[in-house]
Amino acid sequence: MARQARPHAAVLVHYATVMVHGSLLYLIFSGLDWIFFFDKDYLKHPKFLKNQVFREILTAMGSIPVMSFLTAIIFWYEVRGYSKLYDNFERGVAYELCSVAAFLVFTDFCIYWIHRFLHHPILYGPIHKQHHLWKIPTPWASHAFHPLDGFAQSTPYHVYAFMIPMNKLVYLGMFVFVNMWTISIHDGNFISKDGIFNSAAHHAEHHLKFTCNYGQYFTFWDRLFGTHREPDFKSLNPRNAIKPAAAKAEKAG
Repeated sequence: MARQARPHAAVLVHYATVMVHGSLLYLIFSGLDWIFFFDKDYLKHPKFLKNQVFREILTAMGSIPVMSFLTAIIFWYEVRGYSKLYDNFERGVAYELCSVAAFLVFTDFCIYWIHRFLHHPILYGPIHKQHHLWKIPTPWASHAFHPLDGFAQSTPYHVYAFMIPMNKLVYLGMFVFVNMWTISIHDGNFISKDGIFNSAAHHAEHHLKFTCNYGQYFTFWDRLFGTHREPDFKSLNPRNAIKPAAAKAEKAG
């Protein structure tokens, strides 16, 4: 009986570890992004919701425990030898770097299609619409989605681990990177202009227009499958939306 209970105990340990560290990663890095990078003028945008930041954090902190539980089950199989993850660095630096590039390209392709399918009417209303409540997202919106939405878009990472050999530490590092990237594309800080990278500007267009820029890291797949939309930096500038809204309100008053 004790031997049978061990896997369940191990999954619970994985669950607690993933949930605590996932929550801390979200709160710490979203907080830092909010303090140092997020343009606070977005708070005055006419499409910014009342109490939005509080609602984003509440939604994220409600979703993370559910996503963590589903992730912990898969993690248990990954670290127990069922996946192609390995411990040492004997394959060399070149292989590890190539594995990172392959991981990004493979998961980006998969996430593109998962994200696009989540916009199908059958899935959008009950699952993905929750994330699109935030038309003007903040870093806190990065994880503010339905738990099935977040887990669905994370499945390519696990699929990769069962298909292609990757060092466990590199794999863990990619999970941290993925979460930080997700935060960065919701902060409205348009460091990267139109190019090969799916920047915060591209993702801002997605939140506003819905049917474009489904990629996670790159614009390859959007360009290839006809859903790429170049960022309109003039319309995305919050000050250009605030002035007309303020003038309209003053006129109405």
